[in-house]
Amino acid sequence: MMACTDAQSGQAITCERVHRADAGIQGRKAAVRRNKQEPELTIVSHRGASGHRPEHTLASYELGARFGGDFMEIDLVATADGVLVARHEPEIGDTTDVADRPEFADRRTTRTIDGREYTGWFVHDFTLDEIKTLRATERIPDVRPDNAAHDGAYAIPTLQEIIDLARRMTGELGRRVGVYPETKHPAYHTGLGLDLEPPLVAALLDNGLTGAEPELPVFLQSFESESLRRLVDAGVPRVFLMGTEDHWKPYLTPDGLAGVAEFAEAVGPAKALVIPRDEDDNLGDPTPLVEDAHGAGLAVHPWTFRSENRFLPADLRSGGEPGDFGGFAAEYGAFFAAGVDGVFTDHSRHAFLAREIYFEQE
Repeated sequence: MMACTDAQSGQAITCERVHRADAGIQGRKAAVRRNKQEPELTIVSHRGASGHRPEHTLASYELGARFGGDFMEIDLVATADGVLVARHEPEIGDTTDVADRPEFADRRTTRTIDGREYTGWFVHDFTLDEIKTLRATERIPDVRPDNAAHDGAYAIPTLQEIIDLARRMTGELGRRVGVYPETKHPAYHTGLGLDLEPPLVAALLDNGLTGAEPELPVFLQSFESESLRRLVDAGVPRVFLMGTEDHWKPYLTPDGLAGVAEFAEAVGPAKALVIPRDEDDNLGDPTPLVEDAHGAGLAVHPWTFRSENRFLPADLRSGGEPGDFGGFAAEYGAFFAAGVDGVFTDHSRHAFLAREIYFEQE
């Protein structure tokens, strides 16, 4: 075990190195990477550096790049006038100040999205000009009070603004910073007459981000296979996201993954599908998913890594408060050794540190 210190918080960090089978390491090295600009063990800044700033803001995305993130992960929803903006879901009551804006009180409503009812304010009921008057707020202020200190400071960015930022960061940092957009609830948006795929592909075309050699590295992701099929003309790698619910199980077999390879170049599984936790909530042993995915020619980018005790396995928690950092390096190390090709993370700096530690031991 070796002790590290987080530069921003000053908290002690457990950086123990978790060793897994050599076969897992070799599996990672042998993984098919169809995006040739992708670095080995890709760091995807999940909603930006969302462990340090309110999610899906330009400040969060910039910090994610400066902390070592290789890609800016962008959840996309559509405004009433069809502009793609960065929000994790159409309902924005939890991540903006809209509830405190009396001029929008009459926009509060109830919608059914993918079979579930939500009550609040929805991006598609606002024009872009109206969305731009709102300010972002922290989603989990009880865990991330330092983030909440930035409530009200940042606007909701458009896809184009984030692409422009990625290009600027590429110039400033001297390395390529890519974009990793996700179509959020695309079938729901289609039902509203607000298809997500055409404006996304148009934006990529306008910015030289299509084909085998885009100006910046690009991945496209979705939980819906039909959306990925509609994105084929972009000519960039597509990632099929998968959760832990029972309806995902058919995709997790070798035959299921071979089927996924017909419309995607990578999978983005929930972490538990790669390394589940045991009955005591400790980190368990790897499943065959990575090996099987690689056998189907698919890269593997699991989600989502978070450094706070609240989200870590029991055996990696520091014993402090839920919002304190625990043994995040050990969790990353276990997944790296299991053969994954990249990670979605709220803490890009921590993923970068863990990646450095991991490669030092190889």
